[in-house]
Amino acid sequence: MTPDVVLSHDNTAAIAATFRRIGQDRLDNPQRHVVVLDHCVPAASEAHASNHQAIRAFVAEQQIENFYDVQRGICHQVLPEEGHVRPGALILGADSHTTTHGALGAFAAGIGRSEVAAIMAIGRLWLRVPETIQVSVDGVLQAQVTPKDFILRLIGDVGADGALYQAVEFVGETIAKMATDDRLTLCNMTAEMGAKNGYVPADDETDAWLARRGVTGCLHVQSDPDTHYARQIHYDITELVPQVAAPHSVDNVAPVT
Repeated sequence: MTPDVVLSHDNTAAIAATFRRIGQDRLDNPQRHVVVLDHCVPAASEAHASNHQAIRAFVAEQQIENFYDVQRGICHQVLPEEGHVRPGALILGADSHTTTHGALGAFAAGIGRSEVAAIMAIGRLWLRVPETIQVSVDGVLQAQVTPKDFILRLIGDVGADGALYQAVEFVGETIAKMATDDRLTLCNMTAEMGAKNGYVPADDETDAWLARRGVTGCLHVQSDPDTHYARQIHYDITELVPQVAAPHSVDNVAPVT
């Protein structure tokens, strides 16, 4: 498959080294790559600073225009806020939390560094179509309870490896009324249960959020009426209380009461 957007960050220098070992010297398509320096900023050591310099040199050499240097923000905020995410897009990134961008109706998944290097070289990557877990959410969050509490509860119920290589689709009345920032939180955390991607079908909220950032003409992709789901889970979150993940696992979740 040919991705629309490929994300990398402070790991770009290591990816570039693999790219060169493949035997290539020019990117297949520099326009699809987005590089954000955000993990080791400001550089805390000479090694980090040298890594950033190597990335800047690679970006210039390969004419990657979508480069966000230090102080521009965290990659999973930069991508949607700078208009690199749109519904129906295939977004792959060298970061497990690339799943975040499924909140805007994209298929967004984390991949390995060598896989990004392969895309740099040949422009495509093999992907298996994942099975889907549908999570339907109704009810109203009470005061001081947030979508983060809900996603922690879901991870606690499903388990840290309970959705391995599966898509997690969020639907329901509560999701429909949820702000995009909250949807981003849900999809970001699907990585913590092993999911290949998290996904919220694009709707009017998606269109409005993207339009404010100059992205229009979006494609809405919905599940077919006869979709077969590997699992369907329903929550009424009206009685949900704040949750916490205790040591030593993200699925060791308990209510805060």
